[in-house]
Amino acid sequence: MTVAKSSASSSASSASSASSSAQAAVATPMLVNPHDRPLPLYTVAELRALETQAAAALPPHTLMARAGAAAARFLMERIAHDGSVDAAHPVLLIAGPGNNGGDALVVAAELQRAGFAVEVCMPVEVKPDDARWALNEARVAGVKITSTPPASFDGYGWVVDGMFGIGLARPLEGVFAELAQRLAARTSSTPGDAAQSLHISGSATTASANRPAAHGRVLALDVPSGLDSDTGNVVDGGIAVRATCTVTFIGAKPGLFMASGRDLAGEVSIAPLELDTTSSASHPAAAQLNAPALFAAHFPPRDFATHKGTFGSLAVVGGDTGMCGAPILAARAALYAGAGKVHVALLGVGGPAYDPPHPELMLHAIDDLPLGSMDALSIGCGMGHRERATRVLKDVLPLDLPKLFDADALNLFARDASLAAALEARGSRDNDPAILTPHPLEAARLLGIDAPAVQRDRLAAARALTRRFASVVVLKGTGTVIAAPDGRVAINPTGNAALATGGTGDVLGGMIGALLAQGLPRYEAALAGVYLHGLAADALTARGDGPAGCTAGELAPMVRKLLNRLFYPTQG
Repeated sequence: MTVAKSSASSSASSASSASSSAQAAVATPMLVNPHDRPLPLYTVAELRALETQAAAALPPHTLMARAGAAAARFLMERIAHDGSVDAAHPVLLIAGPGNNGGDALVVAAELQRAGFAVEVCMPVEVKPDDARWALNEARVAGVKITSTPPASFDGYGWVVDGMFGIGLARPLEGVFAELAQRLAARTSSTPGDAAQSLHISGSATTASANRPAAHGRVLALDVPSGLDSDTGNVVDGGIAVRATCTVTFIGAKPGLFMASGRDLAGEVSIAPLELDTTSSASHPAAAQLNAPALFAAHFPPRDFATHKGTFGSLAVVGGDTGMCGAPILAARAALYAGAGKVHVALLGVGGPAYDPPHPELMLHAIDDLPLGSMDALSIGCGMGHRERATRVLKDVLPLDLPKLFDADALNLFARDASLAAALEARGSRDNDPAILTPHPLEAARLLGIDAPAVQRDRLAAARALTRRFASVVVLKGTGTVIAAPDGRVAINPTGNAALATGGTGDVLGGMIGALLAQGLPRYEAALAGVYLHGLAADALTARGDGPAGCTAGELAPMVRKLLNRLFYPTQG
């Protein structure tokens, strides 16, 4: 964490005299679990403003003292649970030369005072005033501090990454790059390692998903060193720490929840440091974490007096010759997501007359279904790129009803400037935004750039798409970004590698289409669909049906179960 420089002297005597005021300002630290909460996500620039404002109103060193106390509390609770630290297996804290190193030194002092075995490796002595104060605190507490990294981490119960925090502008170098690489190796696991942690009871096999394996236990302070906290990428393609857990300070950061950040950060906890950032009108966050509180109120009630018409008619449009599987997969998902009636409008010939597993679906040749009579459309699954598909897009764009465009439809917009202009005009002039659901390559085609450019700044790419097409955008990937033309942006925290299989995007398109048909506003329908889609993958993985081998068709039944548990619990 970085805080504004204190006016206190960096000498040991001045730091010692300031210690009492800083420690007095530290209450019992609070840690926030980010799951199921629409937390603000702060960029480095936004955090700098918050820190400067807070530091000006608090005694010297207060934010650093609070940060260290919060991380120390996290470690104490984990150590009490896993019994990983004793005299022979101390906590090792690696302190960098800046204020992130200062945070690590405060953690060391707190642990030492609490009676835990602690060592600090500080290859380069800390420099900022706050960090110098923290160094004195650690020395006064009797913490063992060395400058030479240990030959092995095997003898330590926990290793704490306090090398570099937010705002790192260049790749890790020298001893810090080497330490980051070694920490990443400590937390890396193989299927064989994971199998050793399985517990088999009768026919049930379970494993603890939240408890780090014995070879892991790496805690990152604020962000894993080497991670760009704004984008979730490793800084300049260098080296980064891979942690099992991260305690991040003041507020959550976008990069912890998307791109490489989700893998590098591990389990994230937030230490607000007693700052009321959620109601800060002077420094609002530009993005937030997706959660049910953002969309739950828009789900329609399921009263006794409702009927199939209450929950809308959706048409899934696509399926050129030989590609009818994609729209049928989307339509099945729409059924499970609660749409009253689901139609499939097929562009090609030779399609099935009905869907045997789900005869509830109504399959049509596209010319036989009046699309204007629907409540919503989901367009693009298996649509192909022939002239027929282009004509269908031209026909549906003027229709006055909610529309989602996916897959081949997006590629057609990218290829045809007149179609793209019509899409943008519909959203901006007629206040009828569509929903676009591109993966990074489709987003790149729509923006006229390449996929690596999209991935370098996913938030910027999503915002650019909303401006270009006046549409709600769902930029799929690790940490899916949902952006609206009015500036609202969210990053989704659910989902895992179980979604890395063919057809899961079709399922998402059908789900969001079903929510549109039920009357959810565009942005809220996108938020809900993405959240439930990812949560279904998490739930399937938790019961052993993922991440490997989970199929797209398995998602929809789990979505139905989650939908009813979260939004339609049994009454009475």
